[in-house]
Amino acid sequence: GLCLLVLRVFIGVHVFLVSCALPDSVVRRFIVRVMCSVLGLLVRQSDPRLRGAGARVFIANHVTPFDHNVVSLLTSCNTPALSGAPGFICWSRGFMELGVTGSRAELVDSLKEYSAHQGNPPLLLFPEEAATNGRAGLLRFSSWPFSILDVVQPVALQVRRPLVAVSVADSSWITELLWTFFVPFTVYQVRWMPTVPRRADERSEDFALRVQELLAMELGVVSTRITASDRTEHMKRLRHTSRLPFAPGGGPGCGTSAWALHLGGPLVPPSLPGSAPEDVRVVAMAQQVKEVLPHVPLEVIRTDLVQTNCVDTTIANLLEGRVPFFPETKEAGDLPAPSTSQAAAASGIQGSVAAPSSKPATKQFAKSPVERHLSLQERKRALYDYARR
Repeated sequence: GLCLLVLRVFIGVHVFLVSCALPDSVVRRFIVRVMCSVLGLLVRQSDPRLRGAGARVFIANHVTPFDHNVVSLLTSCNTPALSGAPGFICWSRGFMELGVTGSRAELVDSLKEYSAHQGNPPLLLFPEEAATNGRAGLLRFSSWPFSILDVVQPVALQVRRPLVAVSVADSSWITELLWTFFVPFTVYQVRWMPTVPRRADERSEDFALRVQELLAMELGVVSTRITASDRTEHMKRLRHTSRLPFAPGGGPGCGTSAWALHLGGPLVPPSLPGSAPEDVRVVAMAQQVKEVLPHVPLEVIRTDLVQTNCVDTTIANLLEGRVPFFPETKEAGDLPAPSTSQAAAASGIQGSVAAPSSKPATKQFAKSPVERHLSLQERKRALYDYARR
């Protein structure tokens, strides 16, 4: 792998120089495509006769930072730079600089003006606005790419490589490039689909949803309502929880199964019954949450833990009212007697909770946000103290 990496770095410099020296043409695309195969980038396409069938806007799912480079090896197209400072890096990566730094409305107006000139190549846009591995589902499409023209052509992209996952969350384009050079090969499968026109009086949001459903069916994945902003917030939460002193389940913080778009896992949470290690871990985490929040039904705790995979996040969801439930009305005498270790742990938690505050524990949510926040912090502190023991 290291030998391939070093060798392909030198070859990659020559590929970049050749692509800059030759004008955009069929000959240039053929030469660069052959040289990219030496770098381990194998590009395949299906239904090439549908390619560019009168469409001026290509709509594709986003898998890697080099999707636009791969599609440009098959047909002439331009992808506008939506983020990052303009300059040499932006140009060298193959993005088109429009000089628009304002709102999406200004970007749409600029792209409409660009598409009005028939001599310009078609646009290649990624409505997901964030890369996923493309194996579980599609992020929700933004509507602005569907406000440019009334006819678009969907392009389905699938990427596979051995040994290393494709599109790891939070990885930079440089990291992805180095991994591409390191592994033996990376296969890009491009499938051209028929053009999709806008229906009469169809809004851009509905048009985007319809194209998203068509692409999801072509790829055999789920069309989700998770946006790129949700992905960003989730990654922030992962970075935050990974720094906490107690993160159940090991691994990189509290991952939710809906984010299998980036992790490659199933969208449907696993069932709780059984003796699998994952089920045992969920039961153990549910017991920890139950000791902190004894009035919450155990089934509600387990259901939320399957989604969050994190004790801390589940406690926050329950205390802040994001998970509805009916408090249990059973008294302590009706419940089965706990074991000696459980009783000691529970007494330790109760003691640590009672220390910072003289108020008795309540089974109802506090009306004041300040009181809810203080209660949450006290319970978290008790849980951390118990985990350290």
